[in-house]
Amino acid sequence: MAEGFHKPTKFPSRVFEAFHGGDDPATLSRVAHETANALLSRVRENPDPEVVERLVAYTDEHGIDAVAELWAKASARSLPGALWRLYLLRLLIRQDPMGTAFLFQRGSELAVGVDPVVAGAPTPTGPEEVVALADDILRGIFAGDFGIALDRAAAFCRIMASGATSIADDSDATEPERSSELTTRALRFSELGQELGACARLWRSYSLD
Repeated sequence: MAEGFHKPTKFPSRVFEAFHGGDDPATLSRVAHETANALLSRVRENPDPEVVERLVAYTDEHGIDAVAELWAKASARSLPGALWRLYLLRLLIRQDPMGTAFLFQRGSELAVGVDPVVAGAPTPTGPEEVVALADDILRGIFAGDFGIALDRAAAFCRIMASGATSIADDSDATEPERSSELTTRALRFSELGQELGACARLWRSYSLD
C-alpha cells in the first residue's frame, strides 16, 4: 500500500452520508485491480497471523486515505471496491462504537430474518462487541472464507439500516434534523449492504475481479 500517510484521517459521518461508489467500469484503475488481486492472493496463499493483523489495523496507523487512494474509485461490484467498503465499514464502526452499537441493537431487535446470525455479533451487542466484529469481518477476507466475510458485512449493514430507520421514525416529530440525518444514513447502509451482498455472489461465481 502507498506510503506517506502518517496521520490517521478522521472520516466524518457526513462524508459517509455523501459517499457513493463508482458505477462506471470504464473508470476503474488498472492499479486498483492489480493491487487488490496481488494483496489478496499473496496473503491468502500464506495467511501469516502477524501479517493479517497488520492489514486489519492498517488504517489505524496510516489513515483511510491510503486505502482510498487505491480503491475508493473502483466499481462497487469489484474486488478493490469490496475491499474499500470493508475498510470503510470498519473505520465507521471504530469512530463511533457507542452509536453503532445502539443502531445495531435496535436493528437486531427488529430483524425477522437471519441477518443477526449471519453478522455473527454476540447478544447483547455493545461498543466493544461491534469493534471486535468489524475486525473479525475484515480478518476473514485475508484468512477465512471471503464470501462469508462479505455476507457478514452485508448483513451488518442491513441491520444498521433497519436500526437507523427505526430511530429516525422515533425522532421524526421531536428532532426532525436528527431524523433526516438517520434516514440518510439508513439509505447509505442499505446501499452498502446491497453492494457487499452482490460482491459475495460474484466471488462465489468466480466473477469478482
